[in-house]
Amino acid sequence: MLRQHLPLFSSSSSSPIHMALARLTRKTSSRSSAKTKPLLFLLLLIVILVVTAVFLFPPATMSSSSSFENPRKVVKKVMSLSQAEGDGATVRRSIGGHELRNLDPFLLLDEFSVSKPGGFPDHPHRGFETVTYMLHGAFTHQDFTGHKGTIRTGDVQWMTAGRGIVHSEMPASNGVQKGLQLWINLASKDKMIEPRYQELKSKDISQAEKHGVKVRIIAGEAFGVRSPVYARTPTMYMAFTMQPGSQLHQPIPEGWNAFVYIIEGEGVFGREGVAPASAHHCLVLGAGDGLSVWNRSGAQLRFVLAAGQPLNEPVVQQGLFVMNSRAQIQQAMQDYYYGHNGFEKASQWSSA
Repeated sequence: MLRQHLPLFSSSSSSPIHMALARLTRKTSSRSSAKTKPLLFLLLLIVILVVTAVFLFPPATMSSSSSFENPRKVVKKVMSLSQAEGDGATVRRSIGGHELRNLDPFLLLDEFSVSKPGGFPDHPHRGFETVTYMLHGAFTHQDFTGHKGTIRTGDVQWMTAGRGIVHSEMPASNGVQKGLQLWINLASKDKMIEPRYQELKSKDISQAEKHGVKVRIIAGEAFGVRSPVYARTPTMYMAFTMQPGSQLHQPIPEGWNAFVYIIEGEGVFGREGVAPASAHHCLVLGAGDGLSVWNRSGAQLRFVLAAGQPLNEPVVQQGLFVMNSRAQIQQAMQDYYYGHNGFEKASQWSSA
């Protein structure tokens, strides 16, 4: 940035400062009084300081509103409303609700809240992945393959259901447990792969901080830091905390669908001058090369940003099964009922 302004300070006869000096010198050359010399040097000093300030420290009104040539704007705003789910649980559903059925490759986003003895008892999945990010408390997961584990505040579980899984997700501590669960679709070629898990403790999640903005990188890259999580469907997923007065410019791969979900506080998203959005809103982003955010409130702003490469395939969903055709859904239901094609252990297993 500085290099392109260096000619202003060069000794070339064509530089602006050299020409200003020459004009002032010519105008005052006929004046021999010593009293005018201090005034001349004062004027020259003022010119130099003003030019330096303008080009090295441009005023805010001259700066770009974002660092992107084509910034992403908010094209849809959805308020997630509470509804009953599971056994005594409450969720705020944005993606997957009636206002936003899906956002390829994303199928569902729930902000869940549940206390003992409620939870999400034994249930099956096929054809997609679930990503659970704990905001508060602890959840214990177990399934019919023998896998069992507990995720706590700040932990992440990335589960690939693939051809079939039956599992339970239940509160592991007293009080209210809160978190986010995101469903990511799998391509047709991956829907029948074997189930797998990627679990990250809070301390192991990639993190970065810059100018009042902290980010926890669940998948993808931010501030030059990359997550070790492998996303079979190319995905970025990160949680931001912005202090009052901070701003963020986060690149997003062009062509990917993207959204923001606000957990706490309020912020200005997409472009300056728009009304701020507040907690429990899902903001769908339009096309572009990145997202800009400003926190102009007096409190911290927390939100997650997710983006994924569209699969551009048919989506047929029946409850907890997501496939590409109605025939595949019927097959999944039969497999689960009769214990075939990945659901062999379903009838013999129940969670503790």
